[in-house]
Amino acid sequence: MSQIVVLNAGGQYCHLIARRIRDMGVYTEIKEIDTPWEALAGVRGIIISGGPHSVYAPASPTMDRRLFSLGVPILGICYGHQLLAQVLGGKVTPGEVKEYGLAHLAVQQRETILEGLDACETVWMSHSDVVETPPPAFKVLASTPDCPVAAMANPQARIYGLQFHPEVVHTVSGQQILRNFVFTICRCQSDWDPKQTIPRLLATIREKGERKKVFFLISGGVDSTVAFTLCVKALGGDRVVGLYVDTGFMRQGETEMLQETFRRLGILDSVHILDASAEFIAALHGVYEPEEKRVRIGRKFLEVQERSLQQIYQPGEEWLVGQGTIYPDTIESGGSAHAAVIKTHHNRVDIVQELMQQGKILEPLVEFYKDEVREIGLQLGLPPAIVWRHPFPGPGLAIRCLCSREEAPLRFPADLSSLCQTYGMEGALAPLKTVGVQGDYRSYTDLVLISGQGSLEKLEDVSTDITNTIPTVNRVAYLVQARQGKRLRDMRVIRAEVTRARLDLLRQADRMVNEFLQEHDWQSRIWQCPVVLLPLRIEVGESIALRPVSSLDGMTAEYAKLPGPLVIQLAHRLLTLPGIDAVFYDVTNKPPATIEWE
Repeated sequence: MSQIVVLNAGGQYCHLIARRIRDMGVYTEIKEIDTPWEALAGVRGIIISGGPHSVYAPASPTMDRRLFSLGVPILGICYGHQLLAQVLGGKVTPGEVKEYGLAHLAVQQRETILEGLDACETVWMSHSDVVETPPPAFKVLASTPDCPVAAMANPQARIYGLQFHPEVVHTVSGQQILRNFVFTICRCQSDWDPKQTIPRLLATIREKGERKKVFFLISGGVDSTVAFTLCVKALGGDRVVGLYVDTGFMRQGETEMLQETFRRLGILDSVHILDASAEFIAALHGVYEPEEKRVRIGRKFLEVQERSLQQIYQPGEEWLVGQGTIYPDTIESGGSAHAAVIKTHHNRVDIVQELMQQGKILEPLVEFYKDEVREIGLQLGLPPAIVWRHPFPGPGLAIRCLCSREEAPLRFPADLSSLCQTYGMEGALAPLKTVGVQGDYRSYTDLVLISGQGSLEKLEDVSTDITNTIPTVNRVAYLVQARQGKRLRDMRVIRAEVTRARLDLLRQADRMVNEFLQEHDWQSRIWQCPVVLLPLRIEVGESIALRPVSSLDGMTAEYAKLPGPLVIQLAHRLLTLPGIDAVFYDVTNKPPATIEWE
């Protein structure tokens, strides 16, 4: 029996809660929020996760209210906090201001769950509703300027609520809060050893792959390389075949580098390399929407894989399809009962879902986050150059190459202009859709561009103010430099789709950025730096957006604040590329923006 059970209300960070507690050495399971109360008998504590719904909406997820009779400690986080307030007699209402990202918590009562915290703490928020009035017998423990009941408790009943997310690394004392709940309040004992991960994984692979062969899609990134290596280690090289597909969406020199990597790992003979770039690029002809791009790429992967499998198939053999899927892929694809779809990852398209239902998919890493996968890779003895590679999306540069169905000018709405003017800046709305995650829901909104004087630190205040005040915005990018000193009013969006010429331009810019970061010792100091091509024109070219971020697991992120002179130097270098008119810097955290723009 798990000591702690997390009831999943569909939150983006639900699995992360369980992972954080397992890291403390306490086994934790996730169950659906409507799990019957008798199935929870014997647990030492219950946590109700966040979710994308409003507790006062009809048919919103709720728990079996009889679980209160168990008499065990209960902690509600975000949606769970609001749900506890609602069902126990408090009041939940829409907030006047939506909070996404960093917030400053004023701690009024440092006891039990908040024991050991400072009077002012930095926490991570992602919500639009608030607890206006706590239930009877509850007291307010902490607040923020926009959230009067950011933490509440009924210590006698051992029921607690937190509007912020202690499970994400950006909540500075989050791990201390969870430790307070798990060890001080629930009195759990250590019973889980994370170091036994690899033996457990190998045993699982052998059980599922018994008397079968595995056909594995390899991208060359850390996830697929670690998963492929685990399968070879568990089943033997004669039962595992790898397929690396050059989609035409890869980085410059990627295929050649991966061939050398596979050779060094001694697995090149088990890997088939296929150039399918022409058919992948053709599949995106006339496609402009990010979700449609991802779905078409995912389906094309499966088509190519099926064709390749037919070439090596022998009668009587039973095959599984292996993938390097990690947990964030599943949750962003709406991988639980009440979760919203943020974006469909290529390894979660409809064909893959059908194969999963048939039991034909093998995903050794589906319960793990990027930092855990890297630790597994190091334990397997993989080269650091592979283990510490920046994350690169399965659809590749295709989703970093933004498209537009038609030409259009930038807009300068009054509310945005007024807000930007308070910071001495100019703001414009570009009709280019980007993906975000706000309150555990996917958002798909126009891009805000800002210009003016300001440090990257100051721009965080501007960006947060814009995304919290204007609900139709999830991403803000700052103009670093443009040809001939042009301004936002000189720019326009042009019609564009994914073409080989645009991909080649983006490849050049991407390589230039990564070499520059390596040269100035920033490559190893950030989580990743997506380079995005925008159909945003001044003269005859397009624009580049830089998206360097800091993160631990990819579930949340802060935009990385590189030194200003370094950013200007990089912009100078990018503007030497024919076809680049301007350089922008993404100054949005996750949430409200996803790391990738599409």
